[in-house]
Amino acid sequence: MTSIVERAKSFPSGTVAVIGIPLDENSSFLRGSALGPKRIRETLQSGSANMSTELGVDLGTTRGWTDLGDLTLPGGPDAIAEIESTTSGLLSMGMRVLALGGDHSITYPLVRAYAKAHRDLTVLHLDAHPDTYDDFDNNRYSHASPFARIMEEGLGVRLIQAGIRTLNPHQREQAARFKVAMVEMKDWSPVRMPELKGPLYLSLDLDVLDPAFAPGVSHHEPGGMTARDVLSIIHSLPAETVGADIVELNPTRDPVGTTAMVAAKFYKEIVGRMLR
Repeated sequence: MTSIVERAKSFPSGTVAVIGIPLDENSSFLRGSALGPKRIRETLQSGSANMSTELGVDLGTTRGWTDLGDLTLPGGPDAIAEIESTTSGLLSMGMRVLALGGDHSITYPLVRAYAKAHRDLTVLHLDAHPDTYDDFDNNRYSHASPFARIMEEGLGVRLIQAGIRTLNPHQREQAARFKVAMVEMKDWSPVRMPELKGPLYLSLDLDVLDPAFAPGVSHHEPGGMTARDVLSIIHSLPAETVGADIVELNPTRDPVGTTAMVAAKFYKEIVGRMLR
């Protein structure tokens, strides 16, 4: 079976490449998000909705993007290394990557690859949780810790977080330590968002949404954003948005597919925005 990097060689530089990363072994509460990439694709291709974005890009007829399928991953820390290596290979071809998770631990190796390819990277993180634990359950690769790893290594010159509504004392200390620009959900308004400049990487955890809009996640946290809030952020992304991920869909908690449809919508809108 050919690798994702081998399959990518038939596409030109500048292509937006969608990849699935079916990893959930770093989840702390429930497994199931490894099923996310497959479910998002099934929903996108189900015929329930068309392939046009709200900004007028018809992904069904527009060139410049492709879905390369899922990574085949080993277990343990080797999975982190494989994600970084594959992403670096795609970036070396001039591609931009939208990754479908999987749990939020995948963002650390993705951003490691991006930081090598793009100087002065800004990371925009939409989530109910800041994911800045020094470690969680003695796992430094936990899905509750990727942004601690990212900021410790200086992979992003700026971290902007929005939608956060679970800060504890340790996480507040970490936010101060890493000089995070944070818009907590209790203060949320679009006008409070810092100015977004590229090169920018977007990490979108579906539990940034209120559970009314996205019940199919492992960690329900009431009081979140609406789907329209997130779509408005996506539509305002700067031209130099170089990469993104959508993480934490858990199909085992999404029996009627509401959250998968939201994720598929975000997939379309992000790809459409990156194609402009």
